[in-house]
Amino acid sequence: MSVALKASYALMAVVLGAALIIGSRSSGPTDPLDRAHAIEQTIKCPTCRGQSVAESDAPASRAIRADIATRISDGQSDDQIRDYFAGQFGDDIILRPKSSGIGGLVWVLPVAVLVLAAGGLGFAFWRWRRWDVA
Repeated sequence: MSVALKASYALMAVVLGAALIIGSRSSGPTDPLDRAHAIEQTIKCPTCRGQSVAESDAPASRAIRADIATRISDGQSDDQIRDYFAGQFGDDIILRPKSSGIGGLVWVLPVAVLVLAAGGLGFAFWRWRRWDVA
């Protein structure tokens, strides 16, 4: 394998790693209304099927939206607000799994499987090409 080819693979790995790191950073909204809407989209309406609090116009959703706005003005973080509602209604009310702990596997496993599959495919082609040349 030539030096240029090794360098291009190394550069590709660095770019992929940088893209994953940058993509995983959370730069959430800073405006209270945008923040409230972002949180509302991650909480399921307790009385509706398949709708978030942001989409639903049910009385329970309106009450939760008002409570979210109050909690934002009180200075609570997004995670504190979600944890409060998960404590009140159960973890099923949260539409997105947490990105840490066991819930983080939901986000990490598909990427890991994709990387391993691509690596296995690359290894198989490398062996095939090497076997074909010999």
